[in-house]
Order: sequence, then C-alpha cells, then structure tokens
Amino acid sequence: MLKVLTVIGARPQFIKACMLSNAFRSESNIKEIIVHTGQHYDENMSNIFFKQLKLPNPHYFLGTGSDTHGKQTAKMLLKLEDIIISEKPDIVLVYGDTNSTLAGSLAASKLHIPIAHVEAGLRSYNKKMPEEINRVLTDHLSTWLFCPSNTAVKNLENEGITQGVYQTGDIMYDAVLYYKNVALQKSNILSNLNIAPKTYYLATVHRAENTDNPQILTSLLEAFLQIRGTVLLPLHPRTKNKIKQWNLEKLILSSNIKLIDPLDYLDMLAVESQAKLILTDSGGVQKEAYMLKVPCITLRNETEWVETISEGWNQLSGTDTDRILKAIEEIKSPTNHLSIFGDGHTAEKICRLLNNIVR
Repeated sequence: MLKVLTVIGARPQFIKACMLSNAFRSESNIKEIIVHTGQHYDENMSNIFFKQLKLPNPHYFLGTGSDTHGKQTAKMLLKLEDIIISEKPDIVLVYGDTNSTLAGSLAASKLHIPIAHVEAGLRSYNKKMPEEINRVLTDHLSTWLFCPSNTAVKNLENEGITQGVYQTGDIMYDAVLYYKNVALQKSNILSNLNIAPKTYYLATVHRAENTDNPQILTSLLEAFLQIRGTVLLPLHPRTKNKIKQWNLEKLILSSNIKLIDPLDYLDMLAVESQAKLILTDSGGVQKEAYMLKVPCITLRNETEWVETISEGWNQLSGTDTDRILKAIEEIKSPTNHLSIFGDGHTAEKICRLLNNIVR
C-alpha cells in the first residue's frame, strides 16, 4: 500500500487535487491522507470547492488563516511536522507555489520523506514574488517533479535538476475539460447578473505586489474604470480589504464595474469561457483563459506561463493604467491554438508514475 500525504490550502490547489484524488481513489493500492492548511478558509474560497468538486473531506484541518508569510508558513510547519511523524507517509505531495506548498515541502524534507511536486518547474524570475520563492525551494527539495509543459522541464534542467523530472501536462487542463460543459449547463451566473455572453470583461486582482501598494492598486482600478464596457470584478478578500484600507472605494462604484463576491469553480469557469477578454494577475486564470480560448491581458510585468504569451493568447501589460488600456485596444484572438498543456489525462499519468516509481 502506497501512503500519500497531500498538503493543500488554497483555492487553485483544491481544483488540482480533485482530479488527482479521484485518480488515487480508483487505485486499490493507494491511500491518500489530505491535510488542509486553512490558508484559504472562508466559504467562497474553500468549503464550496470541497462540496462542488466532490473533493474528500480533509483528514486534518490546520486552521492557519491569514498572517505574514513567515508566521503563516511557521504555523503550518509546526503542525505538519507532527502529522507527518504520526502518519508516516511514503510520499508528501504538494501543488503549485503557495505557503502551504513550501511548508509541506520543508516539513517532509526535514523528516526525510520524499516529496512529489505537481506543477513543478515554473519560473517568473521575479524573486520579489513570494510564489517564486516557494516554487524554487520546493523544486530543489523534491524527489519527483511533475511538469505541466516543456518549458518547465527546461527551466529545471537549467538549474541542474534532471532526475525525477516528468512532463505530464497540466492537471488544471484535466479539470477544465471535465467541468467546462457542466459549468455551462449548471451555472446561472450570467443570467443572474443580467450579462450577455461575450459582451463583458472579466477582471481578477489578488497578488500581494498589486494589492499591497496603493499606487499600483489605484492604477489598476482606474484602468477598469476607463474601460468602455462592463467589467465583471469578483473581489478577492485581500483586494477588498486593501481597497478599504487605501480608501479606494470610489474607484469601484462606477456603473461599468460590476462587483461580485468570489465565485465557485463552476461559476468561474462559466464567466471565464463567456468573457470577451480577461484581465488578471492570477497564474491559474491566465492558463484557464488559454484553455478556454479567451484572450487575456496579464496585469504583471512577467509571467511563469510564457507559452500563453508566445502563442499570442496572452499579453503582459504591467500595472500602468495607460499601458493596460493600450493592450486592450491592441489584443486580438489568434487563429492558432496549440495543446500546450497536455491531453487532459495528467492525473492518470501522475498516479501511474507514482505507482511505478514506488513499486
């Protein structure tokens, strides 16, 4: 019996984990222990995903909550160490680039438990991003690295990591293919908001470098304000708090900005797939835009998902108001669309690889 201890804690990880956990459950010789760190913890950012995606209830909930990066990671590390000692897993599996990812990797490495990193090899080459620190450290601690693209494999090779590296495709593509039609059939979000498909812009902002700087956040909101058309803005809790802290409420009261609470996965897939254009600082949303063939503008100066740029479906605008508006004017939907993120069977491949490796 292969015992896998999976560490998750943030919204994108719940989506990825639902696909791989489902694959694990189909294997009689794999037992998965799920640990939810509580990095994302409110109903719209956590519980609804477990219910909607039928992700098994976690065996452990750490209730970490929000804090500074150091304190949040330390709280997770303390509790994860005890759990790993108690459970004695064969593998600790982590996803992506959050503080939960780093805490799981550090705890496992100190206890000499092999680490499997799903979504390995991504690089933005901006070490001011906490996510970049988390993913680089996790990759260098991991025994098995499951890469979503050829670029990710090359990034690891450039850092001298060649052992245990596998190009499996992107597990989020599994989820998009599996849930897209379900979302279009079941979601009533557009009719409830009285918005017609392909008539609106979808915007998401949540990264610390964009929200924690009042000048940058002001610049982004002023860009949304000047867009000629409806801007649908699901407001992340961090962004909502920062708008209040910086006294920027007046910038989101425009008639063209439609504020809504964070969306569950099916509603988010529905609004993404039916958007005219997506503006985001989220890595996951950039990918989903590509997978759904919707043009995207990334509100950053760099991205770890460079393939979406080179294929012409994504454009970097930075955070300057004028640059964002210019990018909106210039962006077009390419005619070509390559399957750069695999074939939608990533979860099965990872499950099979772990089975074979350990056997």
